[in-house]
Amino acid sequence: MTTNSLIMPGAEPFYFPGNKIGCLLIHGFTGTPKEMRWMGKYLNQKGYSVYGVRLAGHATRIEDMMRSKWQDWVLSVEEGIDILKTSCSQVFTLGLSMGGMLSLMAANWFDIKGSVCMSTPYELSQDWRLRFIKPLSLIIPTVAKEKSDIRDEEALKAHLDYPVYPTRAVAELEGLQKEMIRILPEIKKPVLLIHSKADGLSYINSEKIYNRLTCKDKELILIEQSGHVITEDIERMKVFKKAENFIQRLSKS
Repeated sequence: MTTNSLIMPGAEPFYFPGNKIGCLLIHGFTGTPKEMRWMGKYLNQKGYSVYGVRLAGHATRIEDMMRSKWQDWVLSVEEGIDILKTSCSQVFTLGLSMGGMLSLMAANWFDIKGSVCMSTPYELSQDWRLRFIKPLSLIIPTVAKEKSDIRDEEALKAHLDYPVYPTRAVAELEGLQKEMIRILPEIKKPVLLIHSKADGLSYINSEKIYNRLTCKDKELILIEQSGHVITEDIERMKVFKKAENFIQRLSKS
């Protein structure tokens, strides 16, 4: 029997069963679970149960994302945590870019053990149009993307995401960002931040997040050569190992 899936081929959510320690992997803005799949396989090979969630409005049609609210993305994360909790005693959230923002929010709002945040924005572009983004979205429905900074050529060819930014969703991203900034001092769970110095989104973003966090267990790790999507780029194994060390340390406590 054949099925007509609405999800982009190769961008499906994934689940790899393992032990009682669960890892929820959260992709970025306009991205897909595929950008987290290598990390998921690595963590599963270390024994962990892994779920790569598909955020609402992503990996289908760009029109679906235009209708999504930032609260829908938070709900996707909450549902992912609940799924893992059916078989896991502890859950960690690991997010890339906007997924890192959602991972931080999960650390404040949900029952997780710790949060890994990779290439995470603190503030969006200083573009003056952001102040008028909602009315502009009625006139300009999409915004062109800049060329990807992924340095691994094979990963770049295989990368899956929407080819443009839906303007209405950018307004939702701004709302998510403001809420993340508001709650940063409230977070008490352990947080690991990882960012590349070569990321087009400056690593200063992660430094600002680190400085605003008041939790006792926080760490910022900077890598040197990767682009924004560090889960697929040339230093991905270093990123995976740092994240796994964080999970291993905390899951024993």
